[in-house]
Amino acid sequence: MDATAGANVGGGGAGGDGTAGGTGEGGEGGDDGGTIGTGSSGSNTGGGGPVTPDTACVATVAHATLTKRPVDIVFVIDNSSSMANEIISVQNNINQSFASIIGESGIDYRVIMISAHGAAEVDDSICIGAPLSTATCSPVPEVPGNNPPIFYHYSHEIRSNDALCVLLGSYNGGMPDQHGVAPSGWSEWVREDSLKVITVITDDHVGCQSTHLERNIYIDDTRQPWEDVATDFEEMLFGLDPAVFGDATAPNYVFHSIVGLHENEPATDAYAPDAAVVEEMCGTAVAPGTGYQTLSKRTGGLRFPLCETSSYDMVFQAIAEGVITGAVVACDFEVPDSPPGEVIDLSTVVVQYTPGDGSDPQSFKQVASVQACAPGSFYIANGMISLCPDACQLVQDDAAAAVDVLYGCDPEAAQ
Repeated sequence: MDATAGANVGGGGAGGDGTAGGTGEGGEGGDDGGTIGTGSSGSNTGGGGPVTPDTACVATVAHATLTKRPVDIVFVIDNSSSMANEIISVQNNINQSFASIIGESGIDYRVIMISAHGAAEVDDSICIGAPLSTATCSPVPEVPGNNPPIFYHYSHEIRSNDALCVLLGSYNGGMPDQHGVAPSGWSEWVREDSLKVITVITDDHVGCQSTHLERNIYIDDTRQPWEDVATDFEEMLFGLDPAVFGDATAPNYVFHSIVGLHENEPATDAYAPDAAVVEEMCGTAVAPGTGYQTLSKRTGGLRFPLCETSSYDMVFQAIAEGVITGAVVACDFEVPDSPPGEVIDLSTVVVQYTPGDGSDPQSFKQVASVQACAPGSFYIANGMISLCPDACQLVQDDAAAAVDVLYGCDPEAAQ
């Protein structure tokens, strides 16, 4: 975020004046934009007092509603012969009951489909049509209608039990897509800074071998404790790219299951993360998908009965709403460029949190590093200002929060 440009980031209003002795005024925010002043002065930090909006040489104002994290949504869909009706229901609902809801929220999102491309009625494959993709699907085109940066289809067959293994093995291209669209795997399309939302749709159980990964193991929720299946999968997922998926201490993904578990009451309701794993099956399923369910519980995801194909509109709406809720405010701010003739003094940075309920603003304290984090604090590293975990959680829990990051400058340092 280059605050020196006077960009519109938060709520509207006039820019703050330059400091005493200054020669400029901050730019005006737009209707949806906040104020970022860039007034230049003889000295913005003289007198040794704390930096304030009136004395800052650069002020970055970020509002929670406008800094939601981007989201990458990965669908993995079983192409076995028993899945034709479910695939058709996905095709019928993914645009209006899912993508349109997320799109209207204003979140920066993309959908990555991992499943064989084609006609469900012919070979249990899937074609995603416009507007999410560029395809019409009538007739089904030879290749998927990838629509960057919103929709990407990695065409690879998913058999009854190998959804997790194909998800992992195709990430870096070890299990290539059928059309050579992404030689390096679907890793070409995923973003480091996004929340990953993985949704597996299958009527069977976990039972596959990770032959295309460095760690070659067999995972099976009919032979292993379910928690072991989830742990094995997570270790391999985190091992693919910790910058993308996080690690065991700070996972960066949510896992939803549309599997063969018995219906909830009412049948259209999802099972919440704190509900027990369901071992009973719905009517057309082969297995209840206990391994998938365990991953959903572990990551705070939702679980739906695969058999309720007539209710997929509500299923996709619930997942879409979960994506919107999960796309929380970012807790990192890029240090802007210094104004002409001055140098930002990082030791003077002030981070001020204004609660959405109208109560008094709170100033967070700067600490030396992430290891020194304490409640109500932040640190600066690699050109980024990052809120410590407690401060980040405080801001993320406040949907109407505002965060002001103010900087003092040293004009002499630029000479």
